Amino acid sequence: MAPLLDGSAWALLGLAAFAAGVVDAVGGGGGLIQVPALFAFLPGAPPALLFGTNKMASSVGTAGAAWQYAGSVTPPWRVVAASMLAAFVAAWLGALALAMIPTEPLRKALPWLLLALLIFTVLGSGGLHHQPKHAPQRELRWATAGSGLIGFYDGAFGPGAGAFYKMLFVRGLGFDFLHAAAPSKFANLASNLGALMVFAWQGQIHWLLGLGMAVSNFAGGQLGSRLGLKFGNRLIRRAFVLLVGVLIVKTFGDAYL
Repeated sequence: MAPLLDGSAWALLGLAAFAAGVVDAVGGGGGLIQVPALFAFLPGAPPALLFGTNKMASSVGTAGAAWQYAGSVTPPWRVVAASMLAAFVAAWLGALALAMIPTEPLRKALPWLLLALLIFTVLGSGGLHHQPKHAPQRELRWATAGSGLIGFYDGAFGPGAGAFYKMLFVRGLGFDFLHAAAPSKFANLASNLGALMVFAWQGQIHWLLGLGMAVSNFAGGQLGSRLGLKFGNRLIRRAFVLLVGVLIVKTFGDAYL
């Protein structure tokens, strides 16, 4: 049975979803806002129900932001389609395998992976200039394999998946942050949907709350993507660096403190 909420809780969760949509569209990582808000206002709810509700809301916001970016900076649709398929299938498998995968090693390794990612980003100039690295077929293979790995991780565990998708396209394929925005969002959308299918099948979604938060997340995503398009690569890169820094602190605390 879905937990009951009063009017103030609905309003505050809607505000959290809006803020998450803005943050996620600019730099990624909206789950850092949305997931803790759900746990704060629904402390007695099963964690799987909260994660499923979060996936529902973030999927809608991510889809809106992805189309907003794609309308202004046309992505390579062939690469996007292959990435989405790989991410969807892998996330679906990852969510199904969730109960069989020990998450503690992942939890302890994650802050160090993110730290390496942050150093790699800060010390280099990647993402400021659009210089694709690979011929079309090799680019397709990179995008498919990378999206599959990240998608499985997103379905089975999840924190930081948006950052990993963005780095796949920026560092792995040589896109700038603006050209990477739509492909990474579409891939993230696909892995969200793959995991969401499993949560829905297991009955782990608060549908009414998820729908309400989805509307707010979508509105925030529209604002965030417009900010990203207006201010370009430097804003997205700075937001990304800030996001990864916050993720490092949070995941380190979760794993070791």
